[in-house]
Amino acid sequence: MTTRPGAGGVQSVERVFRLLEAITAAGGEMSLSELSAAVQLPLPTIHRLLRTLVPSGYVRQLPSRNYALGPRLILLGEAAGRQFGSAARTRLDELVHELGESANMAVLDGREVVYIAQAQSSRSMRMFTEVGRRADTHDTGVGKAMLATLPDERVRAIVGTAGLSTPTPKSIGSLEGLFEDLGRIRERGYAIDDEETELGVRCYAVAVPGAPTPTAVSVSGPVSRMDEEFRRRAVPLLCRTAEAIASELVPAPL
Repeated sequence: MTTRPGAGGVQSVERVFRLLEAITAAGGEMSLSELSAAVQLPLPTIHRLLRTLVPSGYVRQLPSRNYALGPRLILLGEAAGRQFGSAARTRLDELVHELGESANMAVLDGREVVYIAQAQSSRSMRMFTEVGRRADTHDTGVGKAMLATLPDERVRAIVGTAGLSTPTPKSIGSLEGLFEDLGRIRERGYAIDDEETELGVRCYAVAVPGAPTPTAVSVSGPVSRMDEEFRRRAVPLLCRTAEAIASELVPAPL
């Protein structure tokens, strides 16, 4: 193993994570030449790293000869997601206490969002999203909040693979419409799912700044309660919650 000069880290380990992150960013599958271009490493170096990652199950080679994320990452991801969600639960509980509506946190996983934490409203009529549920990015508040933090090329890659389904008449069904909405989100700092996932339901969401993987928090409820006055109260609280979660994600110095 080679130590990175002046960094105090191990170069081969850093390169392994660059490979895994490149495959993740590409939607979970890449050819050898695409990997080389993405991480800017020579092919022999990538071959050497893959000879360790493939037998250990962290990367798998497909019949097409492309490389994909391996099954051993599932256990790591699930454990990390549970721990991350548990740590954020207190912040979500505070949101529910302040606003009275259900709060969620989700992360980007490939081309979908996955909900990793929730705090439920005590109201009889409330929104419920099961932890572990997967959803599209383009028609959810958390998904659009995350997409707005990404380069346009990555947004195109995500929705190009996943498609633009329209579960309600208000869902965004075109790439042009999506980029217009992302522009508004970037300008104002929060996303709105205005009955785009389910009629009668509105959601406000904010991305967690600087998260190691795209992450967002949201509050959702019936449109009858999620009015303009609610938005004025909710958005600052969502931003405060996102900042608090972000501060907890900063690694401690070694």
